[in-house]
Amino acid sequence: MRLLPTLALLGSLLIMTCPTLAATPSTSEASPQFHDGKFHNPVPMRKLSIGEMARLWWNALFDKPAGTVPAKAIPVRPLSRAALLAAPDNTLYRLGHSTMLLKLAGEFYLTDPVFSKRASPVQWAGPARFHAPPISIEELPPIKAVILSHDHYDHLDHAAILALAAKTSHFLAPLGVGERLVGWGVERARVREFDWWQGASIDGVRFVATPAQHFSGRTLNDRNSTLWASWVILHGDLRLFFSGDTGYFKGFKEIGDKYGPFDVALVETGAYDKQWPDVHMQPEETLQAFRDLRGKWLVPIHNGTFDLSLHRWQDPFERIAALADEGGVAMATPEMGEALDLLRPQAGRAWWRTVE
Repeated sequence: MRLLPTLALLGSLLIMTCPTLAATPSTSEASPQFHDGKFHNPVPMRKLSIGEMARLWWNALFDKPAGTVPAKAIPVRPLSRAALLAAPDNTLYRLGHSTMLLKLAGEFYLTDPVFSKRASPVQWAGPARFHAPPISIEELPPIKAVILSHDHYDHLDHAAILALAAKTSHFLAPLGVGERLVGWGVERARVREFDWWQGASIDGVRFVATPAQHFSGRTLNDRNSTLWASWVILHGDLRLFFSGDTGYFKGFKEIGDKYGPFDVALVETGAYDKQWPDVHMQPEETLQAFRDLRGKWLVPIHNGTFDLSLHRWQDPFERIAALADEGGVAMATPEMGEALDLLRPQAGRAWWRTVE
């Protein structure tokens, strides 16, 4: 399960601040992933025993290892609207965690936008950012589409959605997640929901919601009321994959067979632990998923912004870098705010080694 070290203190707040969401009957009940009133993975996840849960929370709250948060500031390259407008097409900017800004065909697309200080239902407690976003929402140019993978707090930021609503043409989301946005006040005409293997084209860019192995929920009583997904993004000859959150599963090979090879695969590498193997991947599994996807360049994401696990903050970078080097895999690790040419990626420097 997703580990938020302060969840024990925030439990009542989760119930009070976020209303329960029932899946939309007209769309969700037709989904092969939906039965018994909830969404499910094709393979059921292992449930932790009471003892395992108790040990997990004890370690999270009282016995966290040193180094899960950087001791000094992470390098960030500030961005401006003028610089983004002048940038060439087929450029990616990593803004943090799983928030990616893509420039394709002169338009901007944003994945899982999280700009708040904390990935939490409140801003006075919960996992805090290691770094400020390279650019504010106000400074961003108009966004053609926001692409959402699921509704967890480190991927779906209520304040960011409200701030983006007026400058975003489309919101693409898995089943049920779009209804959350509408409930928050986003114009329904701008919101589109998708089951796995469904998609839409926007100004020549094709988006397909693809399977992932994860779970959803923003309160203590709405688990799996919305769907989770990865995304395939196609534009001309360019093929991109965005994993969202997922454990390792056979679906990667199916996605690779249908839509690969991918020029760049953005695959989660962080917030992992052996205690929750079903919903997040160890770096070795990230590498195998990348191979299943038939990727050309790997960009490890879901790291470097929040403390969501029990590993040192730089461990995901070090482990995947060693594995990629050993396996001859081309990998790019752009700094936050650094431009990455999607047609001609560059490895970049091991910037995390400059931070204690």
